[in-house]
Amino acid sequence: MNIHELSADALLAGYRSKILSPVEVVRALFKYIEESNAKVNAFVTLNKEQALIQARESEKRYAEGVNIRALEGIPVAIKDLVNTKGIRTTYGCLAYKDHVPDRDATVVTRVKDAGAVIMGKTNTPEFGFKGTTENPLFGPSRNPWNLTKQTGGSSGGAAAAIASGFIPIAQGGDGGGSIRIPASLCGVYGFKSTFGRVPIDNNVNDVFGSHNPFIHWGPIARTVTDAALMFDVIQGDAPTDPFSLPRMNLSIYETLKTKERSNFVIGYTPDFGIFEIEEEIKSVFLKTIDRLRELGLKVEPMDIQMKKTEAEYVHYFDKVWTTHLSASAEPLLENHADELSDGLKNMIQRARGLSAIDFDKLGGYRSYLYQTIQHLFDTYDVVLSPTLVSSDIKFDAFNPEQLNGHAIDQENDWTLAITSIFNLTGHPAASLPVGFTKEGVPIGMQAICKRLDDVTLFQFAKWIENHINTPTLASLK
Repeated sequence: MNIHELSADALLAGYRSKILSPVEVVRALFKYIEESNAKVNAFVTLNKEQALIQARESEKRYAEGVNIRALEGIPVAIKDLVNTKGIRTTYGCLAYKDHVPDRDATVVTRVKDAGAVIMGKTNTPEFGFKGTTENPLFGPSRNPWNLTKQTGGSSGGAAAAIASGFIPIAQGGDGGGSIRIPASLCGVYGFKSTFGRVPIDNNVNDVFGSHNPFIHWGPIARTVTDAALMFDVIQGDAPTDPFSLPRMNLSIYETLKTKERSNFVIGYTPDFGIFEIEEEIKSVFLKTIDRLRELGLKVEPMDIQMKKTEAEYVHYFDKVWTTHLSASAEPLLENHADELSDGLKNMIQRARGLSAIDFDKLGGYRSYLYQTIQHLFDTYDVVLSPTLVSSDIKFDAFNPEQLNGHAIDQENDWTLAITSIFNLTGHPAASLPVGFTKEGVPIGMQAICKRLDDVTLFQFAKWIENHINTPTLASLK
């Protein structure tokens, strides 16, 4: 039995039956990480000393058979953008290379209180400012399925760690697709729940910044059940986040253990009417749609009026995102410009010409998008699209060189295009693995549900996992 192949659910079963020991599992995974992490650059900080203390505490609880918690002894990773008390947190920035926070974000407190073992921090771009994972401090992460390719971002280190088998569950963050993009490229499951389900309180002095655009934290895992296990722990309101929603009155993890739901009515779009999609990705997506019909689901094409061209939409989202980023990172430009990448500096600069009135006007189109998407769920339980427009990005590149045989604009972060819609609207959305390119890079399908209907999103993902069987563990060579 290879420890790194086991799901969190399997680890819990092994702990309860005394077949597995949390301490032995943690030691085995650290050994595997130390042997293999250099290939993918997923972890940037390891937490060995604290992790072994946590594992021993879990082992004691299992031995005594009392007070066993939801994530007891489960190894997890935290994105390097999220504050962890006593563990280096750099935000991917040279200016914070030795930064050690004095508090945990609530999401970290909750996984620790649930008995999880914090193995370390995963790679991310500076302040999560783009949809690829590389930074001046640690360099790029690589895709475990094809080491010449990108992981995506900004939770690329987390997704690479999951696909590599370093840990079964990781925490990711998503401000424009940063859970779903790397989940798609690394062939794992990534969930962005309804905005507010998981509290965002990394900086308690700027909690209102989390809604421009809607920023989400959520699970990345190799199985849907494992993702639900973490989600149950981290969801629910917190006094430090004014947008956080009350805890759901059910366990999604337990719900998935009951009878499978299969009566979904599906609407789909290959491109939202405006995005150019790589032909190979479109082909896999449409074959998946055909397979859903064959398996008995009701599936219909949708006509969505975005009221913008692709270029206009990307420019619009760029305004929303860069304004948020610039407001929080501009002091760094004044005091640490030599420690910032050119890409981050350019993004901060782009927002400076937008007035407060101009920014407020951006809400009109955002409101239109919300109503348009929400109205779809008068007809459908789930809306489907490809997660990404392309999977063909070199590990050290910002964009693919070409799309369908022609050059593309290298100034825009292309990966935000499809996923970022749901950071503007706050709807729950996930990336589910459905196939591979000819070069062996995974392809993800994006699933979206009605606001607050996170249960249906998880149930549909579980149905896909059961019926569209796609490997989620890469073989590192």
